Amino acid sequence: MSSRADEIRKKMAKKKREMERTPNRGHKPPMWMEEEQENGYGYSTIPDYDHPPLKDGHPLFKKEVIIFKILFSACLFLAVAILFRSETPSLTSAKTFIVSTMEKDFQFAAVADWYEDQFGKPLALLPVKDDENNEQTQQNLTDYALPASAKIVEDFDDNGQRMILETEKGASVEAMSEGYVSFAGLKEDFGNTVVIQHPDRSESWYGNLESIDVKLSQYINKGTAVGAASASENGEKGSFYLAIKKGDDFIDPIQVIPFD
Repeated sequence: MSSRADEIRKKMAKKKREMERTPNRGHKPPMWMEEEQENGYGYSTIPDYDHPPLKDGHPLFKKEVIIFKILFSACLFLAVAILFRSETPSLTSAKTFIVSTMEKDFQFAAVADWYEDQFGKPLALLPVKDDENNEQTQQNLTDYALPASAKIVEDFDDNGQRMILETEKGASVEAMSEGYVSFAGLKEDFGNTVVIQHPDRSESWYGNLESIDVKLSQYINKGTAVGAASASENGEKGSFYLAIKKGDDFIDPIQVIPFD
């Protein structure tokens, strides 16, 4: 009996020594996996999906691309600086083109209108039009209306830029057509001024306002109050300036707005 117990103890000790020599051997895979591996149907190891981080960083922020953009911008700036320092007569047209391009206002209203025609509703970053009035304004993009019940006290020919209209004291000055507010603030010779870009690339200017009721980049519909008329010299009436600009030139508002 004791010899049998000794034999069992020896086997257990031998098995323990073997396990200590191979501590990381792991578990034996199932028989069906061994058969697939022998026949070439399976993978010899389980795939590893834990990839290390990219050595070159995020693909949108590659160092080579950023350096190229910086160098290109520096070269472009240097080329323009050399162009304007040069007195060569043949470069005059290029200088004029650059100056006019930089000074010209971006036609946001026209681009937004084109985008909506091509792709539908504008992006969330763009000002949103009022859906209730959208259909009506699309049919009458350049159907101008008199901003307020007013009469002309100074013609366009007297100034070459604007006309002066007289209205009731404190009357609201309304937009003559839909568009985006490209300027709202003080302008030289115009005072408090609101400039609206229209989809046909024209602009309407409303100056000499007592107050401004719209914000920059705001989309407004035809008839929206942009501000209030200032008090006239005698204080009994109100007055404001009206100008219409197409391209680089101001035109007579009478050409597009019916006056009684």
